[in-house]
Amino acid sequence: MTTTVYVGMSADLIHPGHLNILNKAAELGEVTVGLLTDAAIASYKRVPFMTFEQRKVVVENIKGVEHVIPQETLSYSDNLRKLKPDYVVHGDDWKDGVQKETRQKVIDVLAEWNGKLVEVPYTKGISSSLLHTMMKEIGTTPDIRLKSLRRLLAAKPIVRFLDIHNALSGLIIENTKIMTSDGPREFDGMWGSSLTDSTAKGKPDIEAVDVSCRMVTLNEVMEVTTKPIIYDADTGGKTEHFVFTVKTLERLGVSAVIIEDKTGLKKNSLFGTEVEQTQDSIENFSAKIRAGKNAQATRDFMIIARIESLILGKGIDHAMERAMAFLNAGADGIMIHSREKTPDEVFEFCRRYNQLENRKPLVAVPSSYNSVTEKELEEHGVNIVIYANHLLRSAYPAMVKTAQSILLHGRSAEADNDMMSIKDVLELIPGGK
Repeated sequence: MTTTVYVGMSADLIHPGHLNILNKAAELGEVTVGLLTDAAIASYKRVPFMTFEQRKVVVENIKGVEHVIPQETLSYSDNLRKLKPDYVVHGDDWKDGVQKETRQKVIDVLAEWNGKLVEVPYTKGISSSLLHTMMKEIGTTPDIRLKSLRRLLAAKPIVRFLDIHNALSGLIIENTKIMTSDGPREFDGMWGSSLTDSTAKGKPDIEAVDVSCRMVTLNEVMEVTTKPIIYDADTGGKTEHFVFTVKTLERLGVSAVIIEDKTGLKKNSLFGTEVEQTQDSIENFSAKIRAGKNAQATRDFMIIARIESLILGKGIDHAMERAMAFLNAGADGIMIHSREKTPDEVFEFCRRYNQLENRKPLVAVPSSYNSVTEKELEEHGVNIVIYANHLLRSAYPAMVKTAQSILLHGRSAEADNDMMSIKDVLELIPGGK
């Protein structure tokens, strides 16, 4: 009877440590690799550089591997109970950290049929995390970045985006990560906000910063980051101009553009009915969506329609009518906006939106109803949450505080505790030493 061996792998970047594990597994018997899906990997770290199919082709061609099957979760249990292997082989570097519980579960499940866990000593000098860091420093291509949002949406129930206004804010989003009881947590991408871009340039949020100028900001961010970008195009401008914006964004590698169904001089939505704001007709806005979709060169770029009905006090029925029309016009998703202090009307929209046969990704921007949690948004079917202006809003008071301290004391010493050291500034950017 054939001895069977199971190896769970991400296999995004194959290195000698992986080969050592597979060689040991092949010595023990017939090897089946449980290849973690994008969703399984995304549950505890970034979506892999290569797609599942690309990684599968690589692993299938490694000597000693007989079978490759998907492992849908971080837990091995389902696949192990299905295959009942004699051995599971893994590196010995999962005894601590995020995979500690996974390891114990493997041991418990194997005990059900007297299977054994074999752990291969960690290969010194090789680190997947270090290799991923080096890959980030090398950068990415427009094609890879462009596709990354759709991959994230397919792999995760909800993704989080944070505002950029310059390259430094992009680096913060790229590199900020914390550990939680559920594992590491980080931002999935960047929101190219018109409000924060124009404010950082000292101009009002009335589309005073033209598209060419905003592309300069995007280019600066993209030179030093790898995560996907959703671009805030306000109304999109004239339909004839919007098609060129779509072509430019897609060429750069931006993953999506959001346009709002308003006309005339842009006024920030959170003013609501306090200022005059006019919604575009369903027919005109649908035509703009169709024109943008026809201008695309790939299927990866996304055009998301932002509905202002709740902002303008027109109600759920009005918003739903527009959502259905814009989806039928080809929109790749819907953003619903609200300036209420509670998420109640957004949740009601979500409930009705989730019943649509033509449902596509749903975006929420909880700026005013900011007590809502990502978990609550996820439970109501929101796929993308955007924190739309928070980095800029936190940067400004910090800078004002330092400026006031220097004026008050006639020196900068008192502000030292509120600032990075010069050394940290120099070491913040790779290559700065």
